[in-house]
Amino acid sequence: MSSLAQLSPDARQYLLVTGNYWAFTLTDGALRMLVVLHFYSLGYSPFEIAMLFLFYEFFGVVTNLIGGWLGAHAGLNRLMHMGLGLQVVALAMLLVPDSLLTVAWVMAAQALSGIAKDLNKMSAKSAVKLLVPDEVQGQLYRWVAFLTGSKNALKGAGFFMGGLLLTFLGFKTSIAVMAFGMLVIWIAAIFTLKRDLGKAKKKPAFIELFSKSARINALSAARLCLFGARDVWFVVALPVYLASVFGWDHWAVGGFLALWIIGYGIIQGFAPSITRQDRGVPDGRAAFHWALLLAGIPLGIGLFLYFSPVVLLGGLLLFGVVFAVNSSLHSYLIVRYADADGVSMDVGFYYMANAMGRLMGTVLSGYIYQAHGLAACLFFSFVLVASAAALSLLLPANEASPESS
Repeated sequence: MSSLAQLSPDARQYLLVTGNYWAFTLTDGALRMLVVLHFYSLGYSPFEIAMLFLFYEFFGVVTNLIGGWLGAHAGLNRLMHMGLGLQVVALAMLLVPDSLLTVAWVMAAQALSGIAKDLNKMSAKSAVKLLVPDEVQGQLYRWVAFLTGSKNALKGAGFFMGGLLLTFLGFKTSIAVMAFGMLVIWIAAIFTLKRDLGKAKKKPAFIELFSKSARINALSAARLCLFGARDVWFVVALPVYLASVFGWDHWAVGGFLALWIIGYGIIQGFAPSITRQDRGVPDGRAAFHWALLLAGIPLGIGLFLYFSPVVLLGGLLLFGVVFAVNSSLHSYLIVRYADADGVSMDVGFYYMANAMGRLMGTVLSGYIYQAHGLAACLFFSFVLVASAAALSLLLPANEASPESS
């Protein structure tokens, strides 16, 4: 506690924001795995399971767009409070009797969870921009990489926790435990986060929701393709494939995906070291080169999958390493490009594109897998990553300033 007291106010706020982000992410990952595995065990088809997440992803798009404007007016702390509170409500909705747990009801609960997730993520990512001086870009890159990487590591832990809870406690008890934990975190956040964090000095008009920056538009389009490329085979197709073709139990599927996400998060945290350049932090050309490297991996997995399904496991690990670097680069670049006054507007627009990519990938993951199999999902992933690489050519090069801290 004494060491925490010696930290600067900005550093303490960073730790508080990160801690709330961690807590939320843990339940978000667990909830996704609980829903996928529970409803698969009830006999739902892959496409039907994908539809359960349709509103989760759709309202993520809407939330990121409107939430950026809301954050500029109300402050980032209120966005985080709203996100935590909505997650409690979303979890509580799944505690109704089984007779009321219809597809429509689950979709509505997932819609609230999607809104909550993106409010929480937007507030956390935007807050980092305000806590680091513009001239210290190396520190900004490291803080963003740590926040993003640790979040994904905990999301992986959430996947494992979801599979484990479902195995030993069942669906309803698991949801109840998570809802109570989030309620405690929500109450604590209300009393600890800085009240005026992220309020814009000039209140933006609603029409300013859409970015007018060419580089933010290009980066957002690349982000859409990048996350569509991941989710088109990872969200529904992969867990169902592991359960049906490999015959793995719930905890094994959840555990494997958890290890993948945790490893992916760890790599994201080390991205500043992996992408280190002579002139300092990376630029748009680095995003192009790493996307180009990623594109060949799903193509290779899809081709070799016809000879042996086991190639999927090794290929997935390789994809995770390179994808993690791509994701971390994007997360840094949007924070760098964003305008400090009303940062949530630019970050919100960017994560709207991120959510659109997830929405597209989720729907296609269920449909393509059910109609054509996992290899087709991987080939479509290749097309999307190649598109992300092409869009990255529109990003400015040689713009990074030397490391000053």
